[in-house]
Parts: sequence; structure tokens; C-alpha cells
Amino acid sequence: MSTRKLFMVLKLVTITLITAAITTGISLLFSSSGFEHLLGIPKLKNESTKAIHDKVMSSSAQAMTLADQTNQIPKAFQGTVVYQAKLKANEKVIALSFDDGPGPKNTAQILEILKKNNIKATFFMVGQMVKYFPQVAKEVAADGHVIGNHTWHHWYRHMDVATAASEIERTADIIYKITGEKTTLFRPPGGFLNNGLAQYAENHKYAVMMWSEESGDAQRRSPQVPMLVKNVLKYAKPGAIVLMHDGGGNRSKSVEALPEIITGLKAKGYRFVTIPQLLAMQSEEQYAAVSPTVPQDEHPNYQLGHQ
Repeated sequence: MSTRKLFMVLKLVTITLITAAITTGISLLFSSSGFEHLLGIPKLKNESTKAIHDKVMSSSAQAMTLADQTNQIPKAFQGTVVYQAKLKANEKVIALSFDDGPGPKNTAQILEILKKNNIKATFFMVGQMVKYFPQVAKEVAADGHVIGNHTWHHWYRHMDVATAASEIERTADIIYKITGEKTTLFRPPGGFLNNGLAQYAENHKYAVMMWSEESGDAQRRSPQVPMLVKNVLKYAKPGAIVLMHDGGGNRSKSVEALPEIITGLKAKGYRFVTIPQLLAMQSEEQYAAVSPTVPQDEHPNYQLGHQ
């Protein structure tokens, strides 16, 4: 073999060896064990240990997912109007909801009562109030309660798309900025369903949350405490959503009535859940149908003097 041919053979062998070495190195680098080695992660000794490791990682991921779903609702309810959950007659669960806050006095007192009774509720917040009392909004979230959107100004009048978008999105933004919560729950002020707000909310996959019973604490002539309690206890039923208020005026009667309402509902065998939990229960029971929208210009409860 000539010197020239020998040189070419050696060159080809050298290139082949170098290419193989580089390929092997890259494979090692991006393999699970190689990459973990570079990150300083010890190699698992056997398959049993690896299985335990994988199970722990899976559980952690699941826990994170559940934590992120506190304010989330089943997809079946997105873009719909809901008055209550449709549950079996023996499912004695009920959801308390509070509108028009947060406020420095009434909301704080309600939070104390709920904490004492180990109850989680749903608070529909007005954007302006979150802006004025951010610390109270943070306390609601920190206590594990669910937060819903109740517009920025709490206007009743008819709104075009741009105004409705501003009312809802500004509120969503400040709730997220202050509390870190992203909500898909919306409640129209006064129960109005045909002034532009509910339509915008439905089109953007919010669940428009109404109520199936109320204490009457926002009526123009608010009843005395015993009647507020009676109003809730009389119409309590599985899957009900109760409307009360922690803002929008002097809610001292609401605060005074709440412990009696809780005691009375417990005596009837009810336990308390948030609205997302209530809807999840309906979804699990495969009661997919939700209550129809009200065809009139306003929710009938508004006729009672809801403010």
C-alpha cells in the first residue's frame, strides 16, 4: 500500500473514532442518569428506590395542581349562569357567599366568625374596594376562602362591550395583583343579567354565579337579625348558594346574624363548602344541567330592594 493510501485510511479511522466519541458524550449528557450526574443528583441504587422517587415526585406535582385549582370550576360551568348546584337530596352541603367587600370592619369580623367555625366561603369582591383595602383582600385569600369578581364600580346600568370589559378585567387584574388569585367566578351587581356584564363574562368563560337564597341583608329596609336568620334557614336545601354581604353599607346585622345562621344550618345537618367545591360535587354526580338564565332585565331578588 502506498504512503498516500495509508495516510488516507488512518485519517478516515481517526475521524470515525472522534465522531463516535462525540456522539457517545452527547447521549450521556442528555440521558437521565448523565444529566442528573451533571446536576449533582445521586444515581438511584435500584429499581425499588427509583419507584419510590417517582411516586414522591408524582405526589408533589399532584399537590401543586390541587393547590392551583382553589378558584377553578369544572369546564361544564364555564360560560353558564348558575343559581345553585343540583345535588342528591342527601347531600346536605351549602355555600355561603358574601358580596361588595372587602371592608376593614365587616369583612374582618366575618373572617373571624368563619375561622372559628372552620368554614370556607366565597367572597365576590368589588375592584375599588380591593384597591382601597388590599390587606383585607389578602387576609381573605390567606384564610383559604375563594374570591370572585363583582366588577369595579358595582354599576347597574347598561354597558357597551368596552365598559363591561373594563369593569370585569380591571377587577380581575387587581384581585390577581393583590392576592395572587385568578378567578373564573363572576357575580353581576344587583343580579342584572341583561346589562352587558353577564354576556361579556359568559363569552370569556366565567361562571356567572347567582344565588338560590338570601338573608335579605341588602334590602332597602333590611330586616332585623332574627328575620335574616329565618330567611336563610327556611329555604336551605342541598346545593344552595346563600347571598349575604360584607360591604356596600353598614353590615353589622349580617355580622350579628352569621353565627346564628351557621349554628342553625349545622343543626339541620349541613356542612359548608365553597362555590367551586359545590360545582365540583355536581359535576361528580353527573348532574350537568345548570339553572336557566332569568329572561327579565333583572334578577327577581332585586325587586326585594337589593342594593
